[in-house]
Amino acid sequence: MTTQQISRPSVLCGLIGAGVQQSRTPRMHEQEGQEQGLRYVYKIIDLEQLNLGTEALPDLLTAAERMGYCGLNITHPCKQLVIPLLHELSEDASALNAVNTVVLKNGRRIGHNTDCSGFAEGFKRGLPDVERRRVVQLGAGGAGAAVAHAALLLKVEKLAVHDIDPARAKNIVDGLNARFGAERAEVCTDLQAAMAQADGLIHATPIGMASHPGLPLPAEYLQPRQWVAEIVYFPLETELLKVAKAKGCRTLSGGGMAVYQAVGAFQLFTGVEPNAERMTRHFASMGA
Repeated sequence: MTTQQISRPSVLCGLIGAGVQQSRTPRMHEQEGQEQGLRYVYKIIDLEQLNLGTEALPDLLTAAERMGYCGLNITHPCKQLVIPLLHELSEDASALNAVNTVVLKNGRRIGHNTDCSGFAEGFKRGLPDVERRRVVQLGAGGAGAAVAHAALLLKVEKLAVHDIDPARAKNIVDGLNARFGAERAEVCTDLQAAMAQADGLIHATPIGMASHPGLPLPAEYLQPRQWVAEIVYFPLETELLKVAKAKGCRTLSGGGMAVYQAVGAFQLFTGVEPNAERMTRHFASMGA
């Protein structure tokens, strides 16, 4: 190792989640860190590979602090479970009740959420001109909360939120209506009927991930006039997107959200402004 390499600032970060071996986030962070002149190391902490459950989360955070991590990204199924383990939440994380980025600094754990801004930026670039009168969202977990807020910020007039747990959907809907105005969002109990009226679909469940293959709704619910926005990005083309494209729908992969949430997390971890276009190019270069 050269003297120049030793003198570069060192950054150690990680990702905690289940089934995240194919995540592109580590390479995106490390490549941008290198471009910024940092010794940047980003580790995957995969609960499935380690044969751990979410009950290991407190020990993993403590271990990361002791090993000198400056921050952690948090993904499924830990985005809400991590909150009681933190000292402080940013305004976005508090409003969303979900955390995807934890900054570890001076003995404190500060939770942030870059999913909301990440989805919004990706959507504006990928589907800038689509109709947004009525939209259905599948999924009301940690990522779903962020994406639902982003949808209303993107001027969706009416958002119908569907989840296998109606109470979770109601929790998100109540928060949306309190923040954006009554009746901007509703709990979706009849998915087929809601899809028949919808301009588009936002998918925010783990179904379609490499570790959770399949379709999140019956294929016949999709119509060619609709658009479909995905948040899953490994694989980049999920079964949902394949089916939607075959039907003639306009589609948006989870890649944009993946890049722009990483842009926000990189800045929080390092205090350095990343080059978003460069990170987008690097994400694309990793292949589908």
